[in-house]
Amino acid sequence: MKSLGDRLIYHRTTSNQGHAGTMNIDVKNAQGNWIKPVDDDDYLAPNCIEEMTKAITIHPQAVILSCQAARVKTDEVKIGYTRTAGSEKVFYIPQEDIHYGMLLELLPFGTPIQVAFRRDAFLASGGWDNNLTSCDDIDSWIRISEFGDAIFLNKCLAYRTIWPGGYDQKITLQKRCDTNILMKEKIYARVNKKYSNLIPDIGNIRLYMNLHWGMVAIKQKQFLTALNMLVPAVFYPQGWQVFFEALAYRKKLKKNTILPKKVLIN
Repeated sequence: MKSLGDRLIYHRTTSNQGHAGTMNIDVKNAQGNWIKPVDDDDYLAPNCIEEMTKAITIHPQAVILSCQAARVKTDEVKIGYTRTAGSEKVFYIPQEDIHYGMLLELLPFGTPIQVAFRRDAFLASGGWDNNLTSCDDIDSWIRISEFGDAIFLNKCLAYRTIWPGGYDQKITLQKRCDTNILMKEKIYARVNKKYSNLIPDIGNIRLYMNLHWGMVAIKQKQFLTALNMLVPAVFYPQGWQVFFEALAYRKKLKKNTILPKKVLIN
């Protein structure tokens, strides 16, 4: 849909285009400079668009923006919040630093309800990949971020509905692990050269991802899946090193000691 003054224009496709295909059609038909996706089971805070517009106006070099979101049940009861990125209310990350931050999981762009992006950057990046069954949004954020800076709003401006037995939960943990490794590989290839001596080897990152998802499998009592992920990763200290460094980085991020950034609004 697109807004023209106080009107909404509804576009209906002749067949189900899927998650990625629908997004591509919507953005192509939109006329605004920025796109704010909203799935039909999620919703925004009343001041979300106002706050995002304010941040974008201050830093027009940005091509992607993310905010904090609350996770809610189907009855709109809050069950938690997505993590923040630092302590300032609003700040931006220069383009050359974005993929380094994404690789080390310092920059949680999040799901579409948290994110807004510039239409021209989306189109230049090629849109969403119809071949992906998950992480099609993250894959898009990775590519959009090649065209400008990022803005983070550490304010809860969106609400994501968590459905029991939702689509994401039906994807096997092995498939989710494999797709997340693919995302890491795509990010790794885009990290600015100035960080080349600071990032782990891609092989060690793959080990780390297997350790992470193996532990998720254990928590969900999927022990055979956990065994397949953890062996042989569990025997490689390089993977554990990345695992513990990721935890340490997140703690440092709260003190703003990792990434170069400029505060927009205190």
